[in-house]
Amino acid sequence: MSEKKNSFTEKRSTRRNFIKNSGLTLGGLVLGGAVTSLFVKNNNDTTTPTPTEESTHGGAVTQYNHALMFFTPAEYQTAAAAVERIYPEDENGPGAKELGAAIYIDHQLAGQWGNNVKDYRLGAFYKPAENQSPQTVLLRKDLFRAGLEALDEYSKQNFDAVFTGLEPEQQDEVLTAFSEGNVTLYGDTSSAEFFSLLRTMTIEGVYADPMYGGNNEMQGWAMRKYPGTRMQYVNEIQSDEFIELKPEGLSSHMS
Repeated sequence: MSEKKNSFTEKRSTRRNFIKNSGLTLGGLVLGGAVTSLFVKNNNDTTTPTPTEESTHGGAVTQYNHALMFFTPAEYQTAAAAVERIYPEDENGPGAKELGAAIYIDHQLAGQWGNNVKDYRLGAFYKPAENQSPQTVLLRKDLFRAGLEALDEYSKQNFDAVFTGLEPEQQDEVLTAFSEGNVTLYGDTSSAEFFSLLRTMTIEGVYADPMYGGNNEMQGWAMRKYPGTRMQYVNEIQSDEFIELKPEGLSSHMS
């Protein structure tokens, strides 16, 4: 048993020496020109990171990745209310609203994914089989915006108030109707397509790296005891006992 452990330690030492002699390292990661440009030398010849997207002003932390890029303020409020009903706060921890899932969705819809940049877009579009993804002329960003508008319209027709003005139980009724495809969006698109997109993106926003706007303070990971995006677990895998690690995000690799 000791011979195997010594052999493992020798190999690990060899790898470390190789990485150390191959270039600049940070947390076990070999950094190239694009990444090392984020670091500067101070007067003491020590390497320090340049400011990240989170800056402190008067003791308060400004998170620049929480700025809206796609939603209007009203659309954001509707989306935040909807994601909270899909992933509500409970005794285990915060819900999707506090975790920033709506911010994550906003950023995704504003980018290439929201514009279906990598998807085939020339048609023809047919009703998909059960084992196929939806085929629609709508871009994801347009489908989501249409869904938010329909949430308000359906809510006003049935409860005389917009979605954000409903009680939680009423919001659940509205979302259930959408999940069952009981509402038709413009372009003859089923509300079930919108709900499926909403649910998927809510879960992603809860558990994605905070760099993308959601999973605020990595609380989504902490609830599941997930250690985050660590570069290596060399020391931990040698332990005979379970080791609970504090979550680390992508931004931690730059400091």
